[in-house]
Amino acid sequence: MRYVLLVLAVIVSLHYMLSFSNEKYGNATSFSNIKEKITGSSGKPPYMEPVPEEYYIKTNKTEPPARRANAVFVILARNSDLNGVVSSVKQMEDRFNKKFQYPYVFLNENPFEESFKKRVSKLTDAKVEFGLIPREHWFQPDSIDEVRASAAREDMAKNNVIYGGSVPYRNMCRFNSGFFYKHELLKPYKYYWRVEPDVKFFCDLDYDPFLLMQDQNKVYGFTVSLYEYEATIPTLWDATKEFMDKNAELIPTGNAMSFLSDDGGMTYNRCHFWSNFEIADLDLWRSEAYNKYFDFLDERGGFYYERWGDAPVHSIGAALFSKKEQIHFFNDIGYRHEPFQHCPQGEAHTRGKCWCDESQNFDYEWYSCLKRYDAMFA
Repeated sequence: MRYVLLVLAVIVSLHYMLSFSNEKYGNATSFSNIKEKITGSSGKPPYMEPVPEEYYIKTNKTEPPARRANAVFVILARNSDLNGVVSSVKQMEDRFNKKFQYPYVFLNENPFEESFKKRVSKLTDAKVEFGLIPREHWFQPDSIDEVRASAAREDMAKNNVIYGGSVPYRNMCRFNSGFFYKHELLKPYKYYWRVEPDVKFFCDLDYDPFLLMQDQNKVYGFTVSLYEYEATIPTLWDATKEFMDKNAELIPTGNAMSFLSDDGGMTYNRCHFWSNFEIADLDLWRSEAYNKYFDFLDERGGFYYERWGDAPVHSIGAALFSKKEQIHFFNDIGYRHEPFQHCPQGEAHTRGKCWCDESQNFDYEWYSCLKRYDAMFA
């Protein structure tokens, strides 16, 4: 009997040692597990049990490449845009940034809610910052004659001009044209990629477009180009010509004027790069030339007396103040912002594992300006 008790003591001791030292053994011999085996029930629905680790593929966290540009994603959004922001950021992470881990800066004219910050921050391992836009950078300036501006809005709304009656849209266009790059959170960076809520990124991107911009001395990148609504910019080109006449020394030779004009600058053909997608050099907008141009336009009040958009303003600025070779068409980045999309073609579509339909591509539709961009290099 004494030997039986000794054997039992050894067995019990081994059981406890294995229970503490071997997780699988401990789980298999736990009272709850034994009960489950006997009764056939764990007392809770099966989905509440975590998936065993053995089913997960063991992969190390992707480390960002050793060589990176000084770059950032910029997203202008309101708290109400949360679901659209989540969709855009999740796609960006899956298609590109999970590999490169560039930081994000979110900007809003009102403070971001904690629920917004928490949900967005969960989507990435990269640094995320949330900034408040200074009031003087966002709202209609006191110098604007509100009676005149209100009359212009009423007239545009009556004529069904898109966003013609909206003051917030005008605030956004003015901010994106002349103030976003002055925000404190963007001062440390040189390059940015503008991302908007509810856009689509169709393709895997396995190279770094920021390094391409840096190494090849590019200053502005786009995916979609098209004609602007004439009713929104009736005097924009007149103001631009006046600026050019007064500041000829700021405009380099070899620029992209031929993208903007078919007659050497006498008239504007209304072509612009669709600025909801931009990969660009912040120093382009920080330059003396562009800031003088923006200030000149801002004094004219056309952001409010008409409905000047940041797309034509940025496009004119990029085309006038840089060499044509410094403006880059990102042919391999599949992108959609309703209602237009760029879908890479042929080998680029295959290499990027793109999920867009190649036949659904805006590049050479009648309302696209890509053919004019191409013609600059013919």
